[in-house]
Amino acid sequence: MLRKKLAVLLATAMVAAVAAGCGGADNTSAPAADAPATEDAAPAEDAAPAEDAAADDGEAAAPAASGDVITVGYAQVGHESDWRTANTQNYQDVFCEANGYELSLIDCDNDNAAQLEAVRNFITQQLDYIVIAPIETAGWDTVLQEAQDAGIPVIIADREIAADASMYDAWVGTNTKNEGITAGNWLAEYLDGKEAKILVIEGSVGASATLGRSEGFNEVAKEHSEWEILDSQSGDFTQDGGQEVMESFIKSYEGQFNVVVCHNDNEAYGAMDAMDAAGIKYGVDGDVIIISFDATHDGLQYTLDGKINCNVECNPIQAAVVAEVIQKMQNGEDYEATTLVNDEAFVAPGIESQHATTMTEEILAGRAY
Repeated sequence: MLRKKLAVLLATAMVAAVAAGCGGADNTSAPAADAPATEDAAPAEDAAPAEDAAADDGEAAAPAASGDVITVGYAQVGHESDWRTANTQNYQDVFCEANGYELSLIDCDNDNAAQLEAVRNFITQQLDYIVIAPIETAGWDTVLQEAQDAGIPVIIADREIAADASMYDAWVGTNTKNEGITAGNWLAEYLDGKEAKILVIEGSVGASATLGRSEGFNEVAKEHSEWEILDSQSGDFTQDGGQEVMESFIKSYEGQFNVVVCHNDNEAYGAMDAMDAAGIKYGVDGDVIIISFDATHDGLQYTLDGKINCNVECNPIQAAVVAEVIQKMQNGEDYEATTLVNDEAFVAPGIESQHATTMTEEILAGRAY
């Protein structure tokens, strides 16, 4: 049976933590998508951790003392994954009227041209701030110059772009290359010198998360002559895409692989569906090791159940950090140009690791997204 395509939305506890007083914000948005660092735009190693940029209690920063409503445009990737749904909800909760904001959130449905147009519309509307979760890394110079000419600060969020840092004002997100390295290091530790025949279901082509996770994992793989990456194809960060790619892999490599790396949880669900249909056993008690990224609620449930061996987090709860940057800009204060949101990695019960935390019921209970 196909697993749920959308994870549990952010629970009341998370809403209270990041957006006290917002309630169910009704913002101008459609539903809302993920992505590793390019060499041109990789976050600095000395980037400030998110804790330094966000309020200590995790709440969104209060609006500027003037009392004026701050208008923010968010060009969201889309709504292809549980991670993206959680990220969209987080922005709606934080950038709400009760917190002094008016949010224009555009779901760009993984259409790069539509995202560029959305940003241009934000510029035309003369919004106070623009936040972009870029679908693709390239092609941003012209529209960023237009925003600069209009005097509108731009914050790049979640993913990265291949543009000079002078073209935008701040970046907030996770280090996706490090996520790939973490996955690779865990696999090396787990296999302890054993052979690996690896299939990779990548994320969307051209997305920084895809590039970063691939770069990081491949960097580790090159250090292990006993590993072989048999194939790598895009599942577009979707469950249907993951299932389709895995079905193709099974036809081409049946009996030849023992590791499947999925660039997000939704792709992992699809891969599991395909392997279930083919009678292939996976997870802690199976023949195939599954590595996933995102660590959403459902993904961690499967990790707790032993279906996913290792799940590397990409934290979608980023809006409060972005709001803190905006408030510092608004007040003329110094702000961090680059802020990393901390990630963790989790492994199924019974697996001991120096690179990841063993999954428990308590951890899952605290995971609202």
